[in-house]
Amino acid sequence: MDYLQLILGFALLVAGGEALVRGAVAVASRFGVSPLLIGLTLVGFGTSTPELVTSLQAALGGFPGIAVGNVIGSNVANILLIVGVAAVIMPMVVDSGAFRRDGAVLGVATALAVGVVLVGTLERWMGGVLIALLLGYIWLAYRTDRRAVASAIGDEAPISAPTTGSLWIALGLAAGGTILTILGAHLTVKAAVTLALIWGMSETVVGLTVVAVGTSLPELVTSVMAALRRQSGIAFGNVIGSNIYNILGILGVTALVQPIPIPPEIAQLDVWVMLAAAVALIIVVMAWQRIGRGVGIGFLGAYVAYTAWLVSGA
Repeated sequence: MDYLQLILGFALLVAGGEALVRGAVAVASRFGVSPLLIGLTLVGFGTSTPELVTSLQAALGGFPGIAVGNVIGSNVANILLIVGVAAVIMPMVVDSGAFRRDGAVLGVATALAVGVVLVGTLERWMGGVLIALLLGYIWLAYRTDRRAVASAIGDEAPISAPTTGSLWIALGLAAGGTILTILGAHLTVKAAVTLALIWGMSETVVGLTVVAVGTSLPELVTSVMAALRRQSGIAFGNVIGSNIYNILGILGVTALVQPIPIPPEIAQLDVWVMLAAAVALIIVVMAWQRIGRGVGIGFLGAYVAYTAWLVSGA
């Protein structure tokens, strides 16, 4: 039954990812905002919902290793695995000017996560600060993007309002895709965790690997679908938005609901791998404005090595 659950989960993820990308692109065009902003918000946050549900359930159930390891592991997987796979399929071209804001926020959020891990406990007040930063970032991203689009089409030309019917169809497609990806991720994670625990893996390693990759499957499928459709803004924005939301949103909400201790083993290696992956991504984008196949292969190789190290020590 667990293997059947895995197969069904993957099928729902593929269908949901396709619908989500189609709906997100349509919403971007209707509202006159860039695909990058939609990837950062609607797609990035939507595909991070499985991480939110999983971390909350783990924290309330007394499994801090899974709650925190899920976020750290997902962020590592988002950059090294998902960006790697998407870049191998179709090299990503990124506007370095637009990325300065989002790359800076990603860097700050990652540094905050490192600080929280080193402190050793995620308190409620910390969660409140993280949530406030997330809301501020969303507002800044929206305002900046709208000004950029308005400037591109001319200051005197208003951005056309969407027609009601087409907008609802686009939003419905995006929402339906999100629901399918969340359901698919739930089935996949549930089966994968059961199998991993049977194989004797520790709680923290399960959170960093099986749960992290499982809850990142919506991001993986969505970014792959976007890459195949040559929507690099959606593919890249999805990863950046998801990583920012994982730290500021998921850790923030989890801390507000249930303060949690940070497993000490995460501070030894995993949080530093997350930091190194974020720094590597920022440097590559700012230096070359693209993520080519060579970089994608390098990211994938690093992820395979990291996962092998975790499993070997499980």
